[in-house]
Amino acid sequence: MKIGVMALQGAFIEHRRVLERLGAEAIEVRLPAQLTGLDGVIVPGGESTTMSRLMAAYGLLQPLRDLAREGLPIMGTCAGMILLAKSVPGFTLPTLGLMDITVRRNAFGSQVESFEADLDIAALGPPPVHAVFIRAPLIEEAGAGVEVLGRLPGTAGAAAVAARQGRLLAVAFHPELTSDSRVHRYFLEMARS
Repeated sequence: MKIGVMALQGAFIEHRRVLERLGAEAIEVRLPAQLTGLDGVIVPGGESTTMSRLMAAYGLLQPLRDLAREGLPIMGTCAGMILLAKSVPGFTLPTLGLMDITVRRNAFGSQVESFEADLDIAALGPPPVHAVFIRAPLIEEAGAGVEVLGRLPGTAGAAAVAARQGRLLAVAFHPELTSDSRVHRYFLEMARS
C-alpha cells in the first residue's frame, strides 16, 4: 500500500510513522506529481488557512479533487476534515469541497481549550478510541450520503466528530498522536477494498 501524506504543514510526520508501523509505504506529498500511483491520501491536522493557501499555491487542489472523483480514498484529520468539507461557514479560502458536510472551525475554542476524550466508534470496535482534540472542528451538518461514525458525548446534540462518505473519511481529532492505530487501519482497509 502506498499512502500519500500531504506534507505542506501540520502533523504529517506523525501520520507517516503510523502508516509505516502498519506496513504501508508513506509518501510525503508536496507537489501534484507526487500523487501518481497512490492508493490513498491523508490530509493531516495543522492550520487550515495555511494548508489551503499552500495547496492552492502548489496546484494540489484540483488534482486531489479529480483523484477523489476517480475513487481515490482520502482521509482528513482535524484541519484535513475542514479541507474535505463542502461547506465551512466563515472560511473564505478554497477547500477540496468533496464531502457533503458542514464543518465549524475551532468549534471548542482556542488552543488552550484543547482536550482529550474517549469516543465510541462502532466501525472500529471496542474499546473506545482515545481522541486528542486540538483547536478541533466539528461536523454541524451531514448530507444524506454521509455516515456519522462518532459523536462526542457531553456536547450539545452529541457533536459529530467522525464521518465517512464512500471513500472519504473525516475525523475532528488527531489519531496520529496516540498509540491506537485503528483509525489508520480502517483507512487502509478502505484503500484496499
